[in-house]
Amino acid sequence: MTTTLDKYFKITERGSTLAREVRGGVVTFFTMAYIIVLNPIILSGATDAEGNSLGDFASIAATTALVAGVLTILMGVVANYPLAIAAGLGLNAFVAYSIASQMTWADAMGLVVIEGLVILVLVLTGFREAVFRAVPVQLKVAISVGIGLFIALIGLVDSGFVRRTGTGPVPVELGAGGTLIGWPVLVFVLGLGLMVVLYVRQVKGAILIAILATTVLAIIVEQIATIGPAVSADGVNPRGWSLNVPALPDAIVAVPDFGQLGNFNLLGSWESAGIVTVLLLVFTLLLADFFDTMGTMTAIGAEAGLLDEDGTPPNTKRILVVDSLAAAAGGAAAVSSNTSYIESASGVAEGARTGLSSIVTGVLFLLATIVSPVVAIVPNEAAVPALVLVGFLMMQQVKNIDWDDLEIAIPAFLTIALMPFTYSISAGIGAGFIAFTLIKVARGKLADIHPLMWVVSILFVAYFAIEPLRALLT
Repeated sequence: MTTTLDKYFKITERGSTLAREVRGGVVTFFTMAYIIVLNPIILSGATDAEGNSLGDFASIAATTALVAGVLTILMGVVANYPLAIAAGLGLNAFVAYSIASQMTWADAMGLVVIEGLVILVLVLTGFREAVFRAVPVQLKVAISVGIGLFIALIGLVDSGFVRRTGTGPVPVELGAGGTLIGWPVLVFVLGLGLMVVLYVRQVKGAILIAILATTVLAIIVEQIATIGPAVSADGVNPRGWSLNVPALPDAIVAVPDFGQLGNFNLLGSWESAGIVTVLLLVFTLLLADFFDTMGTMTAIGAEAGLLDEDGTPPNTKRILVVDSLAAAAGGAAAVSSNTSYIESASGVAEGARTGLSSIVTGVLFLLATIVSPVVAIVPNEAAVPALVLVGFLMMQQVKNIDWDDLEIAIPAFLTIALMPFTYSISAGIGAGFIAFTLIKVARGKLADIHPLMWVVSILFVAYFAIEPLRALLT
């Protein structure tokens, strides 16, 4: 069995081991398991145009885990790539507050299915892969670095170490009022410190050990101090746990409810919202999904050392096919578009190099549908230190950019800076592409611009101007 797995997944060939793949898969799961709770919070917190909610919280959570598990396993088996899939953050908020507000939930999820099928067609015709290959290598490096800073910021914000102010000239600050407050933040700091110490001492399983140890610490802290959640029916508690409260569960197993499956209407939105509105909404979803995945798979490949000399991952087309199917599957299951997760980099940092780690992650997602009380033990504060460490590891690639060449340095800078500052991978990629094309034109080097870069740059101009266009056309 070991020999068969090694041969199929190329474990030895990629410099990995069975133990590393398993550890990497487990770490990836714990780093992104928050989506099982966060996705239903976002989706159930909105109502459609008729004032209806999407469905039961537990059903959305169980279906979110189910779709993530199935598609992540598919990514491992078909593409042999250490990349996990789940409901896309940002995309789910767009579906909930921008699409569903103009139609029924079923119609909104039908649009997500349509978007996924359109992307699948673009992959099968070779267009999506061709666009990826048209991007200059150093700009791909900038995408990886920008994503590194982005996920480090995600980790710092989700832990409460950095908080949004919501008012005044300062958008974010240290803790609350410039001071770190609350036991959860201390748990995060101790967890990050432990993770760094274990990593620099080259302890095998450093990230996983740190997550588990920090979870135990969090449980003890909660038992002693009774901190509770950051947001509850009683109001906002800035000293609370950001998402999961690390308390021992009353039960280990819970019967899953997959009632969300099939709650979509493929063509209803065309009548309820109008053709122009539908086309603009699909275009927005399409462009965000299209380039988020391109950036994510590049960053994962760079961190894992799997890219070729052109910065292209192995089995690129298969990766993109599975990701496209994931978008459609998320809509068909009524849990929003599913996409590749940059948190997969935490598993890569633990040693994962093949699709076997994705299968491990996927199986854990499937188990989470019935053992959700156990998954809920791990708080964000225990898992997100991995994102900060991985952000550092991905930042190291910045040395591969020629900062003396303004034609690549300025687009690279904009790509790197705007990803964390806008909280969007697509925004960073779009700014970099547009700047690259503009600078080449300004210097009279039109021949250096790949035809597809022209196409994509124009599409991104439309993407950034989507609201004025919507107002003009509707």
